[in-house]
Amino acid sequence: MATTQERIEQQTGPQTPGSGSEHRSLRQDVWRQFKKHKGAMVGLVLLGLIVFATVFGPVLYGVDPYAVDTSNTNAAPTSDHILGTDNLGRDVLARVLVGGRISLAVGFAAMIFGTILGTAIGILSGFFRKLDGPLMRFTDLFLALPILPLLLVVIMLWREPLKVAFGEELGIFILVVFIIGVTSWMQTARVVRGDVLSIKEEEFVLAANSIGTRRRNVIMRHVLPNTLSPVMVSAALGVAVAIITESALSFLGLGFPASFPTWGRLLFDGNDYLQLSPLRAIIPGLLISLTVMSVNYIGDGLRDALDPKLRSK
Repeated sequence: MATTQERIEQQTGPQTPGSGSEHRSLRQDVWRQFKKHKGAMVGLVLLGLIVFATVFGPVLYGVDPYAVDTSNTNAAPTSDHILGTDNLGRDVLARVLVGGRISLAVGFAAMIFGTILGTAIGILSGFFRKLDGPLMRFTDLFLALPILPLLLVVIMLWREPLKVAFGEELGIFILVVFIIGVTSWMQTARVVRGDVLSIKEEEFVLAANSIGTRRRNVIMRHVLPNTLSPVMVSAALGVAVAIITESALSFLGLGFPASFPTWGRLLFDGNDYLQLSPLRAIIPGLLISLTVMSVNYIGDGLRDALDPKLRSK
């Protein structure tokens, strides 16, 4: 007696790998669409190079970014100091590489904090009707606040207490990440709320509610996974916003101390030495611009890749 597989092969022919329509997962469809976006691929490669340089560059370069050499201040680029030295004789390239670690760490940490906060508020606002009004008015209040003056006031009030509690470097890091994250969640919350309002009317959510599924389980199993697409796009763009905000604070002299270099702080320090050593300001500014452009292009690519209408083509 012929087996089931043999009967199928007699009717349709032998099934060879790759024959017929190939099944693709959602992840494969998203990656296939993402690869079509040339700007996103360029941004991904460029961001990968920047991250690699900031993570492994200080080890491979092997120059102490904090070593002071007053006999070799504001030196031009040489074989020993590829980008020259600053006003204290410290190697500019070594400080740029170390500063990139801090700037990227602030950007990603603030993005994670702001995304989690915005997603939580958006889901609660969209799913629970009683919370919708108060939470959206709270969001509108934050949107109406002047962000930069608010950041300056918070830093001036909390900088010294956090430095005493956690140390100078960690205290400033926590403060900068917190204030950037707490002032950048509003757009994510509004986008997620709009998605939740439509998702909770879908049949699978209504069916889960009809059989008595707990609301917490409905949110975690059905609502939250279906809001990940706009959240991922918002998160990618949030990295760029966080890096720019940190750079602006450091450029104003209100971010990290001079002994703790970031791209914004290096740009601030090099501003007074543009004629003597222009690379001190050009290189950090260029890296900030390239990183922000890369993240924005990646966000555009994710937006297109996660669009089901484009992904089905």
